Amino acid sequence: MSLGWKVIKTFTKRSVVATAYIGYVGCVLHCTQEYLTDVVICQGPSMEPTLFSHDVILTEHLSITRKKIKRGDIIIAKSPSNPREYICKRIKGIPGDKIKKNLTTHVVPLGHVWLEGDNHSNSTDSRTYGPVPIGLLRSRALCRIFPFERAQMFSKT
Repeated sequence: MSLGWKVIKTFTKRSVVATAYIGYVGCVLHCTQEYLTDVVICQGPSMEPTLFSHDVILTEHLSITRKKIKRGDIIIAKSPSNPREYICKRIKGIPGDKIKKNLTTHVVPLGHVWLEGDNHSNSTDSRTYGPVPIGLLRSRALCRIFPFERAQMFSKT
């Protein structure tokens, strides 16, 4: 075998191995982001003063998958009014809870949650579109990781 073919064979073998490693790492990263944890950049004023635009938060998916969510959790969900967008809100009611809105009382149905932003004067939430199906929930916020000077864990209450 000539020197040229040896070089080509070695290069091809190394390329295949490198591609396999890149594919493996890509699969691990995808599964981690899809099923375990995610990093989210917040947008909009609806969660002020808890979260501001451009805050970066770390979220986890297991609480949603295992249906271990509680009142007070900050969650990321698909918007009920625009499924191409994600929203960041706080869970104010779980199935069976009674939520008073003006003079009416809403009962959160089974399989739904009541979501509200912390900035009540500037938030489109369940007060506008009603209870949100649990199937739209994506992840639960664990902590703010940026900006560093305001990094904090979110309480479990």
